[in-house]
Order: sequence, then structure tokens, then C-alpha cells
Amino acid sequence: MTFAQLLFHLANFVLPALTMAVFMPLAGRWVMGTAAMGWQRRMLCHAVAGTLVLAAGLLLQGHDGRMATYVVLVLVSATLEWALHRGWRR
Repeated sequence: MTFAQLLFHLANFVLPALTMAVFMPLAGRWVMGTAAMGWQRRMLCHAVAGTLVLAAGLLLQGHDGRMATYVVLVLVSATLEWALHRGWRR
């Protein structure tokens, strides 16, 4: 595997987490209104949490791309957005 192929493979591995990181702050504002934290920091939190979920799914299941991992990614992203909006106060 060449270095370019490795970079391409890693980029495709984290692409679902980065896509969720971009869209969750927008969806959170649409559903829950404004948040106490800025959208850049929320996007960073989602990117880190999503990448950790994908890495854990790879380690636990043996290979990436399983639907169970993507379900957990969506649940973690939604829960994180709720927590960043301080949803328990509403």
C-alpha cells in the first residue's frame, strides 16, 4: 500500500464522522435553538467523538463499515448535541 492509498483509506474511514460533525450543529440549532457553545467547538467535539466511535467499532468488530457502528455513531452524535445544548434544563 502506498502512502497516497493509506491517506485515501484513512480519509474514507473518518468521512462519516466528519460529515456528522458538520451537520449535527446545524440540525441541533434547527431542532433545539441556540446553544451555549459555539458551532466550531461543537463541530470539533462531534468530530472527535465520531472518530472514537468508528475506531472502537473497528477494534470491537474486526472491520469497519458495519451498520451497528453507524447506528452507535448517530446515537452518540445526537446525545452529544443534546448535552451540548444542555437539553436536561428544558
